[in-house]
Amino acid sequence: MNIFSEIYGTYFRIAAKLLENEVTDEKTVRETVQREGFRDSVLFLPQKLIPGSEDWGLFSRGTEGELRRITKNAPVKVLTKLQKMWLKAKLSDPRIRLFMDDETIAGLNGKLADVSPLYTPSHFRVTDRYADSDDYLNERYISNFRNALKAVKRRSIMYIEFISGHGNRVSGKFVLLKMEYSPKNDKFRAYCYLLRNDKIKSSGLINIGRITHIVDTGRIFRTPVSLDDYFSSRKCSSPAVIRVTTSRNGVERFMLEFASYEKHTVRDLETGEYTVELWYDRYDETELLIRLLSFGPVIEIMGPPHLREQAKQRILRQAELLDSEEDRYAYGNNE
Repeated sequence: MNIFSEIYGTYFRIAAKLLENEVTDEKTVRETVQREGFRDSVLFLPQKLIPGSEDWGLFSRGTEGELRRITKNAPVKVLTKLQKMWLKAKLSDPRIRLFMDDETIAGLNGKLADVSPLYTPSHFRVTDRYADSDDYLNERYISNFRNALKAVKRRSIMYIEFISGHGNRVSGKFVLLKMEYSPKNDKFRAYCYLLRNDKIKSSGLINIGRITHIVDTGRIFRTPVSLDDYFSSRKCSSPAVIRVTTSRNGVERFMLEFASYEKHTVRDLETGEYTVELWYDRYDETELLIRLLSFGPVIEIMGPPHLREQAKQRILRQAELLDSEEDRYAYGNNE
């Protein structure tokens, strides 16, 4: 009889966590299931762990009602061959150094010396990505990233100096709320609040690669903050309205590209086309526009008017550049 449907799945991890201790109790079992499991796990999983008519036999009940594991030792986690191959592949990603020190990476590479990686970087061809990726091997970048990540976890107030996208030097005290990786830009950035006298003044984004100096002030930001409130304060007043056609798998590509965005979608049953209302960070409007224009004639920006006009002007500039290139080429041939 199979107790678990997949190796090291959620229920396996819950059971293994509880079996780490020789003795536990029903309260701990229920709290662990509620915290680590799915929403409906509390309805049936405790009955499988607590001794009774339906249990899996992992615990026995002691003389004072406590739960004792039936195994002598805690479960040992054994990696499958596929998991080892995946881990070996991840170790070749330069971003791994942001989360692990060189000694740990060297140790893992030594243990996996006889394992072939599941894939290599050469297997991937990335398109539509900016060329100025973050330098993940730079020691200063690694240090800044780790300090920023630690600040997110602790809600530390940080003094940060960085170069803005317009080339201006910016400095101040910030509380970092969340870090995010952008596949489009191949960069990490942090969502933050700028503080004045320990009070929130404004919200913003800081690219980790633009940080020149970051130091912990030693103080914690105690005021409760909500990411929902943060994003609501930056959300556009009117959504972008986009018509998406079915040509060149346009609908599938569009939905995948903007999967993380809040949106409302309506499908035309006759044409199969979609009209999508897309809510976005108003401070990221330029980036949104670039991503939309990359779809070419597959989509049409219906509104709002200012976004449509910006798209029109960008297309006209691109056309002018193409015309000038053709003129130079023709002139050169005539010579």
